[in-house]
Amino acid sequence: MIKPCWKPSVEGDGLLWYKELGHHVHGEFSMATIQANSLMEDQSQLESGPLSWTDSGPQGTFVGVYDGHGGTEASRFVNDKLFCNLKRYATEHQGISENVIEKAFSATEESFLSLVEKQWLSEPQIASAGSCCLVGIICNGLLHIANVGDSRVVLGRAERGTREVTAIQLSTEHNANMESVREELRSMHPHDSQIVVLKHKIWRVKGLIQVSRSIGDAYLKKAEFNREPLLPRFRLPEPFLKPALSSEPSISVHKLHPDDQFLIFASDGLWEHLSNQEAVNIVVNYPRYGIARRLVKAALQEAAKKREMRYSDLKTIDRGVRRQFHDDITVIVVFIDPHSIHGSPLHSSPLSISGGGGVPATANAYSSGPLARKICYNQLQFLDKK
Repeated sequence: MIKPCWKPSVEGDGLLWYKELGHHVHGEFSMATIQANSLMEDQSQLESGPLSWTDSGPQGTFVGVYDGHGGTEASRFVNDKLFCNLKRYATEHQGISENVIEKAFSATEESFLSLVEKQWLSEPQIASAGSCCLVGIICNGLLHIANVGDSRVVLGRAERGTREVTAIQLSTEHNANMESVREELRSMHPHDSQIVVLKHKIWRVKGLIQVSRSIGDAYLKKAEFNREPLLPRFRLPEPFLKPALSSEPSISVHKLHPDDQFLIFASDGLWEHLSNQEAVNIVVNYPRYGIARRLVKAALQEAAKKREMRYSDLKTIDRGVRRQFHDDITVIVVFIDPHSIHGSPLHSSPLSISGGGGVPATANAYSSGPLARKICYNQLQFLDKK
């Protein structure tokens, strides 16, 4: 029998779900997610085992954090399709590479835009749905990081000769509040004086969205979706000839070092309240069991402090209203066993875990073969709330 991997909060916060500790090919992991929006827009997944469709193909760990906006459609779509696309191209090219990752992102983007086109007349608001997309792949001693949007992955690396563990940010972010991103946008759109606009002290692309790269957001990529029946607040006053947003990921490859201890993947909801080093220090100073939930709790405590309220009071605020205090937050902490990086995998049984939500759903767990475990909760919410 397979027990549910995600649990409702035992701390009185019915919007918090977590997986305290599990095993992946190269070590252990911990996951947690908390809802703030009326519908949970964050999605996430961890896949451990085959990274292609062939038995002789690459083995490793795939981590994805998908921070949706403008609805749940894009982040759920990415959660369903991206890893499958990666496996398809990894099979074709017989391994994991930057080219394979780029093709997987591109195929996912094209498929979602095709879905928008099909549903445009019946569900036009899907054109305003988009998602940040942060991916990490551990395979053959290498760590591939790919990102569109402003989620972040931070490495905890032990400093030799000391007990210190240093935080190293591995992902490149695409948020218009960063000067380098604004410069990039202006250079790509030299004839558009409104490509970035400062509104209420926040820089936004076309005055509408903070991220400059995403999956989805068809209304800022294809002019045919920036018109009626789309809601007026998403429509631009003038038609555009060039996409305002890109879906091209920033990709980096890192050779894993014996001193690389763990990775923290998280949506920007965590990093709004904790610095890279603060998050790393928490992971270092507390047990692995439940560490993702502890990081979420630390962020919520900071959010409460900023609003001069008690954490216990923050936990009583329901979804929707909660968004005024903090964003949806997803955290995946991946511990790396140095002996498994270039040697035999620690755990050979494939594992698949998905997290996210939007509507109450019954947890779904099933076995997919004698050597496989698949546990997917694509619609997590607060089952403990009556």
